Amino acid sequence: MAPDAHLISRLQDICGPEHVLTHPHALATYRSDGLVQYRQTPLAAVLPATATEVRDVVRACFEANVPWVARGAGTGLSGGALPVAEGVLIVLARLRRILSVDLRDARVVVEPGVSNLAVSRAVAPTHFFPPDPSSQVVCSIGGNVAENSGGAHCFKYGFTTNYVTGLEVVLSDGSVVQCQRDAPGYDLLGALVGSEGTLGVVTRVELRVVPAPEAVRTLVAFFEDTGAAGDAVTAIVSAGIVPGAIEMMDRLSIQAAEQATGAGYRLDAGAALLVELDGPQEECTARFEHVLALCARAGARDVRVALSEQERALIWKARKAAFAAMGRVAPAYYVQDGVIPRTQLSKVLRTIDALAAQYELRVANVFHAGDGNLHPLVCYDAARAGEPERAEELAGLIVKACVDAGGSITGEHGVGIDKKAQMPSMFSESDLEAFHRLRCAFDPGGLANPGKVMPTPRLCGEVPGPYREHPLERDGVAARF
Repeated sequence: MAPDAHLISRLQDICGPEHVLTHPHALATYRSDGLVQYRQTPLAAVLPATATEVRDVVRACFEANVPWVARGAGTGLSGGALPVAEGVLIVLARLRRILSVDLRDARVVVEPGVSNLAVSRAVAPTHFFPPDPSSQVVCSIGGNVAENSGGAHCFKYGFTTNYVTGLEVVLSDGSVVQCQRDAPGYDLLGALVGSEGTLGVVTRVELRVVPAPEAVRTLVAFFEDTGAAGDAVTAIVSAGIVPGAIEMMDRLSIQAAEQATGAGYRLDAGAALLVELDGPQEECTARFEHVLALCARAGARDVRVALSEQERALIWKARKAAFAAMGRVAPAYYVQDGVIPRTQLSKVLRTIDALAAQYELRVANVFHAGDGNLHPLVCYDAARAGEPERAEELAGLIVKACVDAGGSITGEHGVGIDKKAQMPSMFSESDLEAFHRLRCAFDPGGLANPGKVMPTPRLCGEVPGPYREHPLERDGVAARF
């Protein structure tokens, strides 16, 4: 029996033949994550149902010296869950049990396939889980842990890493380790959260949830342009107000989102600023009036205040739909995820506008204004010769502009395959070597999600790993990374 056939047979014994996919048609679903520009077909996709099956699958790959990639809901936007051509894709969608809920200690234990929104629903109405990516309805907790996801409420509440108190992780040799936030010794939990599946695969997550606020007040203010909206953001933060969320959308993203949702956003506005305050009733009311005054002082043309939970949900619906709604503007888009200091907002947006004009492509901007996390969406048409390449080049220059302004190449989407070539723009060779040594300590064989994060292939010790880079299909164009 050929080595690949022997491994497939073993995986079938572990998970059942119906949960081991090898036919090209069945694998088509798993060729990419949410960054559809890059695609690759794996040797097989395996859907284990338990942590024990995950461990056995990883052990089988280890013994066969075959690389593997863990995948959750596939909503990632950096190519972090892109399969390896000669490897196994471990799909964790069937591990979706909420194992325990203890509201007295504000703790929830879940399997990695549980959706982000399901956690908040499980602890409502008294508690909620603050990290809330736009894809929270479907994105999985395991993926949130891998990418250290944030979302609209990260300015006040922080990222996934602030809410993970324990992990069960299967390492690349099939061994299982437990990590706790308050355990003595090295902070391995801190290394694992945000490691993008390159150190192991998570099979159980212990999360901290927080009490629901007494009051929530939400508004959306419309401005002539993003510069005026940025002035409002600066004024709000400088006044010592920490909103639960503070989000901005530019004209193009407003138009797309309004077409998709009918939420009532002004189509003639150059920018929309969504501000949500939460906390004690009296404090929330007083600060809300202050925010209204600051928006007016910054030149708000109109302010819409949510007077009911239904209206609040509608205001948020437009913001949450912004990415998907871009399909109404262009056949395809390339989303980026740069971070800048708030004080550099106007300068970087002007740079993006200039680059968009130079490359003759439209760019929509949606961002977490409070912490300067930009999400530029470069619109293009793959049917037009050269546009995918121009869009990719433009997206890279936008990330460079963020770094040049004192920011970062990513805030919450991760490095994956998309931005690994830009890692040297932030880190020295000695920095990257330190990252690599940590990775090798967890995965000396180079089996766990190879080809991601690090800008160039590196060996652990003297033994080359099994990973080989293959050409990726990118909108019909072969590309090597």
